[in-house]
Amino acid sequence: MDKPQTDFETVLASVTAPTDAFAAPKSFPVDRLRLDLAERMDLMEQDWRRLEVLPQNALHQSYDWCDAWYKAHDNPALLVRGRLDGRTVLILPLEVVRETLGLVARFPGGRFNNINSGLLDDDFRYLDGEAVQAIAARLRRLLKGRVDLLALETVPLIWRDIAHPLTGLAAIENANRTFQLPLLQSFEQTLAQIHAKRRRKKFRVQERRLAEKGGYEYVVAGNESERRALLELFFEQKAARFRLQGLPDVFQAPRTKTFFRLLTQVATRRHDTPLELHAIRLKGDFEGQIAAISGLSRMGDHVICQFGSIDDTLAPEASPGELLFWLMIERACRNGAALFDFGVGDQPYKRSWCTVETVTHDLLLPITAKGRAMIWMRAASIRAKRAIKRNDALYTWLQHLRARRQPA
Repeated sequence: MDKPQTDFETVLASVTAPTDAFAAPKSFPVDRLRLDLAERMDLMEQDWRRLEVLPQNALHQSYDWCDAWYKAHDNPALLVRGRLDGRTVLILPLEVVRETLGLVARFPGGRFNNINSGLLDDDFRYLDGEAVQAIAARLRRLLKGRVDLLALETVPLIWRDIAHPLTGLAAIENANRTFQLPLLQSFEQTLAQIHAKRRRKKFRVQERRLAEKGGYEYVVAGNESERRALLELFFEQKAARFRLQGLPDVFQAPRTKTFFRLLTQVATRRHDTPLELHAIRLKGDFEGQIAAISGLSRMGDHVICQFGSIDDTLAPEASPGELLFWLMIERACRNGAALFDFGVGDQPYKRSWCTVETVTHDLLLPITAKGRAMIWMRAASIRAKRAIKRNDALYTWLQHLRARRQPA
């Protein structure tokens, strides 16, 4: 067993140490846990799908999400599996990427993930500090010679009132927050959390303005062909929007587009879907044209907005993007969802809708000496990002610089 954490971890920026909030009500039998690297996803699909529906587990580690990412990218996959008396209680789907100093194992999806967790069974929950260090030692042995650093990024230390069992690892607070709106028993109750009277007035104004131009239709793509058509239009709208703002297009890379295209091929299971396309289609003056598009994912009662776009040339005075959020949230309430997630990144429109702001952390485990140096670099980078985001002028200048350097 490795020795307990040293001063190395405690001096990192915003490192979170275990507190009484994570006190274990019972001991996890860590001596009976067996860790290995599974050869292929499909060989443990049954266990994977059993775990992915548990409320403490993030949609971005679901089978379909990871499968699409692996198929769209050439990065080596590492599938860490933990079994307790033969029963799979832990899956960490990872990909290997190269950073400045060495190789990192991280969750597939990268910047397109929101909240991450890994796949954790109910049995894999109550870990004291000694158990976490024992698991860390085994992970080091398992990943030695493959990567320099294990980085479980954007993990909430507590999610859905459940503490993450690997909280005892070095934890650097992520530079970005995520934003959620709890969905209550009715849409009316949900709106009451966020100034219902003002919201309803704004909605009526939006509908009236669109009615003056001939009206609109709320569209939810019903099959793969419709999803694909809206996705391709989203890529066009988003690219135009980024060009207008002088910002880099994060969806430009061919592999990124392939990833989302693969997601549109996955059939919806009741309400669960890795990617569902929603849109505002105009009538009258702009007959058949799409003013706004959003991509939603859902697993269980958790809905996540993955992306959105608008066409600035179509009825901008009616704020069709804002109208689309109203309609999507109303539909999610009607379909029994409990949480509408606006995802990573602080934006005024998110704060106008959300009552919950979630802090996430990057859980880090150095495998080599390079990995320890990489943690220091990450800590410095996060401090720099926070400072830049507090300076609007500097942040805007850097975004424009990134856009100019992006390949055409």
